[in-house]
Amino acid sequence: MTRGKFIAFEGGEGAGKSTQARLLAQALEARGIACEITREPGGTPGAEAIRALLLGTAGDGWHPRAEALLFAAARSDHVERRILPALEAGKWVICDRFVDSSRAYQGGAGGLGDADIMALHQVGSCGLLPDMAILIEVSPAIAAARAAARDGDAADRIGGRGEAYHARVAAAFARLAEQQPMRFARIDGNASQELVSQAVLAAIGSLR
Repeated sequence: MTRGKFIAFEGGEGAGKSTQARLLAQALEARGIACEITREPGGTPGAEAIRALLLGTAGDGWHPRAEALLFAAARSDHVERRILPALEAGKWVICDRFVDSSRAYQGGAGGLGDADIMALHQVGSCGLLPDMAILIEVSPAIAAARAAARDGDAADRIGGRGEAYHARVAAAFARLAEQQPMRFARIDGNASQELVSQAVLAAIGSLR
């Protein structure tokens, strides 16, 4: 059986990743391609439990190293129990965030550095990378408006961090895409939902 393809949607808060992941899975299914749609942190019972620890707003939260370790642990379970089995079964896996989010958030904005994040990823998930990372980029104003409409006053622990933090996240994503242009497809997320979806479909054409 032919191994499936692995696509991760990346970007900051309010970029529209979840919506575009869902639309892509629907478009692929309509073409007869079986898909597994999932998210990080999460995707398995164990990883969802870690998600609650990471994103819940009770308590004092986690220092950057502990945060990175928790993300890596959630991802390891997700990869072993859900992503790899789906790929081996020939399904396309569409994931809302993967390791490039840890590289941008904990490695870039959090100050840990890319080497440490990738070392954790090598241990936890054998260095697995998506066939394509789709980076949806939006202006800070649009991102803030979308996140506010989505979350109201109930932003999670990471989403609720300040403007300067999220600017560092966006800059880190841009650096990763510039450094690894063959891995990333950069999509203008400021456009309408339909136009963004069309751009995503065009970007994955090379994977067919």
